[in-house]
Amino acid sequence: MLMHYLNAAMEKAHYEMIEDEEPFYGEIPGLEGLWATGSTLEGCRRSLMDALEDWVFFSISRGEPLPPIGEAVLELPRKLA
Repeated sequence: MLMHYLNAAMEKAHYEMIEDEEPFYGEIPGLEGLWATGSTLEGCRRSLMDALEDWVFFSISRGEPLPPIGEAVLELPRKLA
C-alpha cells in the first residue's frame, strides 16, 4: 500500500530545467512544498523520492491525512479509544 502510494506520486512528478548549480528541478503537483533539485535528472528523481518519503512519514507521525494520488490512497488507522 505504501509503495503503491509512493509510486503513484512519483508518476505524477514534473521535472524542468532551471538556471542553478543543480539545474534539474522536480515537484509533485498537489503536494504543496514538496520539491527537489539535482545535478542530473536521476539525482533529482532520487532527491524527490527522499523528500516524498520524509513528507509521508512526517505526515503520518503528526496524524495528518494524506491526499489521494489518483486512485492511490494511504489511510491511517484510527486510534483505539
